Amino acid sequence: MADTKGVMIVGELAEGKLTSTTTELLGAAKKLAGDLGQEVIAVILGSGVGDAANEAISFGADKVYAIDNDMFADYTNDAYTGALEKLNAEAAPEVILMGQTSMGLDLASRLAFRLGTAVILDCVDLAIDPDTKLMQKTKPVYGGNAIAVYVGETKPQMATVRAKTMEPLQQDTSRSGEVVAFDPGLDVSTVRQKVVDRVKEEIEGIKLEDADVVICGGRGVGSAEAFDELRELAKLLNGALGASRPPCDSGWVPTNIQIGLTGKMVAPTVYIGIALSGSSQHQAGMSGSKNIIAINKDPEANIFGIAHYGVVGDYKKVIPALTEKCKELLSG
Repeated sequence: MADTKGVMIVGELAEGKLTSTTTELLGAAKKLAGDLGQEVIAVILGSGVGDAANEAISFGADKVYAIDNDMFADYTNDAYTGALEKLNAEAAPEVILMGQTSMGLDLASRLAFRLGTAVILDCVDLAIDPDTKLMQKTKPVYGGNAIAVYVGETKPQMATVRAKTMEPLQQDTSRSGEVVAFDPGLDVSTVRQKVVDRVKEEIEGIKLEDADVVICGGRGVGSAEAFDELRELAKLLNGALGASRPPCDSGWVPTNIQIGLTGKMVAPTVYIGIALSGSSQHQAGMSGSKNIIAINKDPEANIFGIAHYGVVGDYKKVIPALTEKCKELLSG
């Protein structure tokens, strides 16, 4: 497709509002669009998406395609892929971005196949080559042990973006933009899936993926009871508790707080890894953290290789001292 224009993001909603990942995508799109001299386009699919469309404009979108129909109330691959394929034929974007989420991962690959283009998953940085005007897509490879940069010539250029790796713009409710109601004209018979039930995850405190501070325990913590002390530190710092895979497999903590290649991806401002070795699989889930602090009695632990700060010592002595010092500083 030669005549392409615009950087398009596919938004996601949570209780009728844009998710944090979506606002981060809009921030990334704004930078790319500026380098290309093009506009930022957002696509919002759902049922009753009017408020979300205006919210997208306030976070940087110049044009919003609102695909508003009961067919899109719940995510199904058939409906979303079909709608975006139709929209691509009309809007012809230069770039399409999605979040590295369960929806984005499921949708991006199938849509890329339909459009005859390539998609790079789990990107942590995006840039426009000033000479070729092609998008450079950076992602971790080999379990986070190396970084690769991909460039493709097929259009649209597609990527999914890891949460917390892009900065959202400051919301400006005075911004104006265009909202376009788009009807993809899908035949309901082409949608072969349906959502039969929805189970809401019970979360105490801040959602792990959204936390600015993550306290993560590993196998060396030793027991479920020992995680209570780490949970106290997380609450004190207004953060969230996480774990590497072994504590989850042992039943010490629930699996929904597992961080790593087979768990959740986090990129907080502060990540404190406690009594964990730092396997490549775990690093793949947290290596994007802004400040990594490692506490381990083994000076050869892998986590020290990527840590910005490290404490070689027994966490049973370090954590109580750290907790007391934090209480002292916060109370003052």
